[in-house]
Amino acid sequence: MKFKKYIIKIPKLNFIDNNIYGSYFLIGIIFLTSLSIDILIKESLLFIPLLSSVIISSGVTQWAIPKLKKNKLCQIIREEGPKKHWQKSGTPSIGGLIIIPIGLIISNLATLNSIYKKELLTLTILILSFMFIGFLDDLQSISLKRNKGLSPMEKIYLQSIASIIFLIFIHSQKFVNSSISMLGDYSINFGIIFWPLALLTILAESNSSNLADGLDGLASGCGAILLTGLAIELTMRGNIENYDLAIFCISMAGAWLGFLIHNKKPAKIFMGDTGSLAMGATFAGVALLSNSLWTLFVMGGVFLAESLSVIFQVSIFKVTKKINGKGYRILRMSPLHHHFEQIGIKEIVIVQSFWLFSICFIFIGIMLRSNI
Repeated sequence: MKFKKYIIKIPKLNFIDNNIYGSYFLIGIIFLTSLSIDILIKESLLFIPLLSSVIISSGVTQWAIPKLKKNKLCQIIREEGPKKHWQKSGTPSIGGLIIIPIGLIISNLATLNSIYKKELLTLTILILSFMFIGFLDDLQSISLKRNKGLSPMEKIYLQSIASIIFLIFIHSQKFVNSSISMLGDYSINFGIIFWPLALLTILAESNSSNLADGLDGLASGCGAILLTGLAIELTMRGNIENYDLAIFCISMAGAWLGFLIHNKKPAKIFMGDTGSLAMGATFAGVALLSNSLWTLFVMGGVFLAESLSVIFQVSIFKVTKKINGKGYRILRMSPLHHHFEQIGIKEIVIVQSFWLFSICFIFIGIMLRSNI
């Protein structure tokens, strides 16, 4: 008698090589972490804003996908990118136009009675301004049917204007000082140099998150992890202003997690520059208002690596071309995630490995900041 046909095959729950289980596993970890923090710290209120953001974000994104497709607001894939990405052309884009407002509305509603409302509204305006810049870039790219929208100089110019206005305002209102907290209670006063560093941070973070948005679920997953890490670290400090910023962070994290459900491979929607530029502005704005620049530098290790890979690739190519007339590349393709693709690693494996590294950077950042 043959019993083979009665054997039930149980699917392998492999986190690294299964995008469905991996993305929901990540969401589950963040849910469990936020709930644990709320239980351990009496004043913490992370779980409800997180849950609300995830549910609303996922539902609205699901509703918006066919609308974007119908209006032909779809991604244009760059020709010089990996050939396997060409099949993604036509996927609905500018998802950031949906996600960012959801996160901002929930975060501002959750902190409606905050005595630090002015700081949170200032941060909201910064994020919306970067979302608008990204939207202009995406709109031009879609209308011209090419992967390039605004020129790099146009984007930097607009980002600089928005950043400088933000920095002038927070300086005039004395929301921040020129000191940067380092390890434990140690801090360094940078004086006047702080403000150029602050400007550089906003520009660098917005563009690094833009560079990281090259694989399905990469930027949205890593961004949600980083925002969750910032929320945890701010909650652990134990004062009202930081609790409000923590709620702001976790609400934005929830919005990106809801988006991730539809952005994981195979992506049904992309965030576009509309989302990625605003995401980076969120990181930088929160870090500046909470004196967390050092924390952001450590916790945002994945985004830093993506940026440095491009900087080193371009710099070394230009220098070696001047020396011997033939440019040398240290990576097969930049940013870093494309290099791993080119050497044959699966997209899902790259993305979820980057998520794991992001989680590791969060642990390191919290330990260093807490002087553990």
